[in-house]
Amino acid sequence: MQPPHSITDLIRQRYSVRRYQNTPIEAATQAELQSRLEAIQKGPLGTPARLKLVAAAAGDSQSLRGLGTYGFIKNPTGFIVGAVRAKEHDGAKEHAGAKEHAGANEHALEDFGYAMEQAILEATALGLGTCWLGGSFSQSSFAKRMDKREDEIVPAVCSVGYAEAESRLRDPIRRRAHADQRLPWESLFFEGRFDQPLTRESAGVYAGALEMSRLAPSASNKQPWRVIRAGQRWHFYCQRTPGYGKGSMLFTLLRLADLQRMDIGIAMCHFEMTAREKGLKGAWVSDDPNLPAIDKNTVYIVSWQEKDA
Repeated sequence: MQPPHSITDLIRQRYSVRRYQNTPIEAATQAELQSRLEAIQKGPLGTPARLKLVAAAAGDSQSLRGLGTYGFIKNPTGFIVGAVRAKEHDGAKEHAGAKEHAGANEHALEDFGYAMEQAILEATALGLGTCWLGGSFSQSSFAKRMDKREDEIVPAVCSVGYAEAESRLRDPIRRRAHADQRLPWESLFFEGRFDQPLTRESAGVYAGALEMSRLAPSASNKQPWRVIRAGQRWHFYCQRTPGYGKGSMLFTLLRLADLQRMDIGIAMCHFEMTAREKGLKGAWVSDDPNLPAIDKNTVYIVSWQEKDA
């Protein structure tokens, strides 16, 4: 991605926009965004993904009718809709030479979170506001607009458009969720084990990448990612929120996707894109270090392996 601003600028600039101007996205901007979306063809762990802009044209206020506005989203003039391959296909393998696995793609939701957040940063670079909308969309009109394939799921969509003036200040949901507040470093990043917080000074050249992952958005601002440095590897874990997400009554009744796994993908996106912008080389690998976890709710996801320049 080659935005007019740095990745860190875009990450700091982006926020969840729930109030939009009732103005269609300009045709040239739509075309440019769709081109950028088409360039995102898979997540960092290898799961194929497709992204599409569904937007209203000038004078076509009815074209998005039926897609839903979720009540708290005002005047969205478009949606970024994404589908990810969730079922195994012939010849599919894990990323970076890791061993094959059977059944559903193991990292489909992390890959989706990464790809959709990359799309959101692309939209931000084009001057558009966005808002993640997690849910169960595989049988929805969004899925129909995507021509969803049998082996795909649509775990989330993103509203997009021109932000209404002062939309950030006038948003009561942001205030209730404390959306502008993030957990401190010592709660998220660790050195060698979970009882040893990592300092910014010790993080060295990766301090910026970690800070941008700390600022990543997440469902209900839960920030489930935890990162442990061990040598030249950064191990990413998901510390699930008890009573929220996978297995909870709410998520089961509403058939919601595992949003906290998507959150990990969002944090991975911020981490990697910032690292690469700073000239740091590395790759994602799946190699559980089997470190003692904080508790039963903490599970290993993936690791970033540093590479010498």
